[in-house]
Amino acid sequence: MKIVIPGGSGQLGAVLARAFLAQGDEVVIVSRGEAPVGRHVKWDGKTLGAWAGELDGADVVVNLAGRSVNCRYTPENLAQMMSSRVDSTRVVGEAISQASSPPRVWLQMSTATLYAHRFDAPNDEATGQIGGHEPDAPAYWARSVAIAQAWERTQAEASTPHTRKVAMRTSLTMSPDRHGIFDTLLGLTRVGLGGPASNGRQWVSWLHERDFVRAVQFLIAHDDLDGGVNLCAPNPLPQRDFMAQLRAAYGIKLGLPATKWMLELGAVFLRTDTELLLKSRYVVPKRLLDAGFTFEFPVWVEAAKELVGRWRSAR
Repeated sequence: MKIVIPGGSGQLGAVLARAFLAQGDEVVIVSRGEAPVGRHVKWDGKTLGAWAGELDGADVVVNLAGRSVNCRYTPENLAQMMSSRVDSTRVVGEAISQASSPPRVWLQMSTATLYAHRFDAPNDEATGQIGGHEPDAPAYWARSVAIAQAWERTQAEASTPHTRKVAMRTSLTMSPDRHGIFDTLLGLTRVGLGGPASNGRQWVSWLHERDFVRAVQFLIAHDDLDGGVNLCAPNPLPQRDFMAQLRAAYGIKLGLPATKWMLELGAVFLRTDTELLLKSRYVVPKRLLDAGFTFEFPVWVEAAKELVGRWRSAR
């Protein structure tokens, strides 16, 4: 197959590209920066250009483009998050619509942040609550939900009648690669800071990188799946338990807790936002499970052990 990955120069793009190349597929990374693997084609993320020709005759498009959410949620950064997602999705749709031989499936990155901050029940695709109006959440968290909704709406409105469209509502995807979320969390754990964030009750939905790749391959193969699909392991857990199991996998007992004010102060220095730690993301992959997908790593304790082992081997 020919796989085109707009926005594929980051960690998830590299994970996917390595997997597709290993099975003999042709991989084209479309990005502003250099690509770590695969063939690379430049774009600006918002206008049609020579890159669009790569989609003509391709089998699959996996659009991962969008500004990182690991930043301070200033009005400027939020505007860039919105425009980078909406503009790139819109122009991918335009490229598909003008292709004489369009790809048969367009997998579009989305986010589990779409769902409500809640503790009472998990969010699946059929009954999950969309966020933005929770009484116990900071008002500005609604901006992240609005960005996710605009992201999915832009794909849904694209005129691509011969291309199946899937919005991948992806949770925290764990890989031992440098500078990823797992590397960051393990770094905190190693210096004794891997304890509960605030009260630690907030749910963490997560996904092992191998199951991310396998889920993408599953979505490509299953023509009956379209629309929003949750990409997350079937067993989310409270943040305090998530970090305790990560500490156990690394072999460290100490995990100092962090109060909300400590997290706010730390977020300023780390140039990130506390929503990433404090929002309760209680999400389950009902559509994948109902379609017969099986997880290699359904529980965090086993995933954490495997990731720590590969992290150590790489260092």
